[in-house]
Amino acid sequence: MWFDSWTDILRIVLVGAASYTTLVVVLRLSGKRTLGQLNVFDFVVTVALGSTLATIFLSSDVSWSEGLTALALLAGLQLLVAWISARWPRARGVFTSEPALLLGDGEIRWDALHRNRLTASELRQAVRMQGIGDLSRVRAVVLETNGKLSVITCDRYGDGSALAELRGHDAHGGRRDGPGRGRDPG
Repeated sequence: MWFDSWTDILRIVLVGAASYTTLVVVLRLSGKRTLGQLNVFDFVVTVALGSTLATIFLSSDVSWSEGLTALALLAGLQLLVAWISARWPRARGVFTSEPALLLGDGEIRWDALHRNRLTASELRQAVRMQGIGDLSRVRAVVLETNGKLSVITCDRYGDGSALAELRGHDAHGGRRDGPGRGRDPG
């Protein structure tokens, strides 16, 4: 239990060093997206890479070449998904969520908050963390695909073109009347 053999220890050192080096090379080859801000698919790939590396390190049943194949496969799948997402925007929704407009023109969009399982308190916290104490000074709060909240103040809004893809946003005036505007229905 405490010690099996020096051969096992040597295997971990040698295979571990080779596997670590391989992972660094694979990540460098796969590009910045693999290590960028994570959406759900990126998170799954990152966890799978870590799990694979741990298995290569600790399991004598897995050879270094098998581990290299697994790491390369995961990085290749990540590249394939990124390529498909970039070429066919409709396919992007399979791998990532859409950004969501949670606050528009100082008014909380309760339907978007509920749909994304967030509270008004969390939204207000994001605004406060930007040093803003008045929601009426905020033109938009967006829940991004990586789970972060972007706060856009009225003075930084510009023409609003960065918000064009958001449901509930009208590129011409920033507002689109409809359900979810105003007070909390529940």
